[in-house]
Amino acid sequence: MNSRPATVSVPRADPALRAVRGLAGAYLALSVLTLGAIFLLRDDPAMVTDVVWVRATIVAASALLTFLFARSAANGSKRGLLRLRIVSAVMTVAIVVIVSIPGFLPLWVRLEQGVCGVLLLAVVVLVNGRHVRSLFAG
Repeated sequence: MNSRPATVSVPRADPALRAVRGLAGAYLALSVLTLGAIFLLRDDPAMVTDVVWVRATIVAASALLTFLFARSAANGSKRGLLRLRIVSAVMTVAIVVIVSIPGFLPLWVRLEQGVCGVLLLAVVVLVNGRHVRSLFAG
């Protein structure tokens, strides 16, 4: 049996957790807007390929999970924080790899993915930093 609590009391106004929620929200918003743009550009094969559809759908799903995990962590969930740490790190690495493959994605999607990567990298830095880890140490 685990005697450690699954949640901790974290300050609602903690700047790091507020920033993480904002970054995750921006990642989600950008991902949803990208899906909308893909839908609007669907008849242009130079701008939207099958790979773009698949990649954008995966990114939007991961963005939703990232946002939900960020909200859970901000409410003091240790599991939420662990999940956020994992998904944000995995997606950041995946974005770096995918964007670095020449010709794999159209330039506009590579740029969008680059912005997503920067947002997620900031999340990774914050949730793995000393301050956030200390909030959940109890």
